[in-house]
Amino acid sequence: MSTGPGAASAPAPDGHDDPTTPDTPRKTSMFASLKVRNYRLFFTGQVVSNIGTWMQRIAQDWLVLSLTGSSAAVGITTALQFLPMLLFGLYGGVLVDRLPKRPTLLVTQSSMAVTALFLAVLTLTGHVQVWHVYLAAFAMGLATVVDNPARQSFVAELVGRDQLQNAVSLNSANFQSARLVGPAVAGLMITGVGTGWAFLANGLSFVAPLSCLLLMRARELRAVERTPRGKGQLREGLRYVAGRPELIWTIVLVGFIGTFGFNFPVFLSAFADDVFHAGAGAYSLFNTLMAVGSLVGALLAARRGTARLRVLIAAALAFGALETVAATAPELWLFALLMVPIGVFSMTVNVTANTSIQMSTDPAMRGRVMALYMMVFLGGSPVGAPIVGWVTDTYGARAGLAAGGAVAATAALVIGLVLARVGNLRLSVGWHRGHPQVRFVPRERREELARAA
Repeated sequence: MSTGPGAASAPAPDGHDDPTTPDTPRKTSMFASLKVRNYRLFFTGQVVSNIGTWMQRIAQDWLVLSLTGSSAAVGITTALQFLPMLLFGLYGGVLVDRLPKRPTLLVTQSSMAVTALFLAVLTLTGHVQVWHVYLAAFAMGLATVVDNPARQSFVAELVGRDQLQNAVSLNSANFQSARLVGPAVAGLMITGVGTGWAFLANGLSFVAPLSCLLLMRARELRAVERTPRGKGQLREGLRYVAGRPELIWTIVLVGFIGTFGFNFPVFLSAFADDVFHAGAGAYSLFNTLMAVGSLVGALLAARRGTARLRVLIAAALAFGALETVAATAPELWLFALLMVPIGVFSMTVNVTANTSIQMSTDPAMRGRVMALYMMVFLGGSPVGAPIVGWVTDTYGARAGLAAGGAVAATAALVIGLVLARVGNLRLSVGWHRGHPQVRFVPRERREELARAA
């Protein structure tokens, strides 16, 4: 474990985080991390909280639409929730590196619970106005600035390096499961008793993660040396990422895909209404099938024991190619079926990028690096949505989706070649067990293979 920041003190690359190492990926039990008591508590708390979060998202958008009748107002609410991450995300990472993670999460989770309960009281008493919802969305976004990198980096303290990939994958599976349950429960609750009760349910759901954090055994956490307060730590974090090709190029790739490929609300709503003329039912179906694919992708990632950059590049290429193919789908049923593999590969990109960045980062820098990653990942869609929306409105839904897929695939190909060049790799084409095999190998290994042939 490193005791200080900076590239010089980063952990030495090994078979898990060096993109040039041509070892065979190690498989592990799909639920291995759940054997760790502290992680099991963390996972249990997040199951409840994630369902509440998805309920609040649906209820929040519906309430704004009910109060204003304006889709633009719904967009403003979403923008306000993401704006703090774009403005202050890097500073949140600096704070996370300085602070102990578990007490920090107790504060951030409590503040989000209070915000949800505040909105519930206003709604249930009939005093809610749209500016209240804007204020609550912005407050939730402010809490996320610290909560997100703290939760991401806390996973390494719960399970350690060997099970990090598995734990991150299970976290994603947890979130995607909630994505299937939360909106459905919210819909029933809004229809039956009103939006205020959905906000109340979310506020009360934070009791679960808070209780689980308090029940953890501090002595079983993997201790990480905290960064002392000092000047220039934000710049230091940026320099650290800029000096590590496996970090900077992974974040750039996620930025391109998040900005142009992950704008599913724009793509799927346009296909449901303008291409297939099937309405809200088809839009719901597309989202459900994508969530199923994402859950499968997260569970498959949990089974892999390593986070390889070549897996990230391959998944990003497949994701971009599948979006391009889906753009040409002539029938609704075929387009809907393609949502499942698109969900699988989108989640593979997400989990592999997240894990490889954490495993390649000095623990003393992890908060700042994860804050930058989350800022790019979460901030990409709001930035790209107007661009993708303009292309979709001007040239049609098929052109918009095809363009998003093409950008994602091109970015994956270019960045894959850049990383191969940085790692002194060359393309090797051959046969393995009677099947053609295309892979990147070190230059010396390729020359050996050529001589052997």
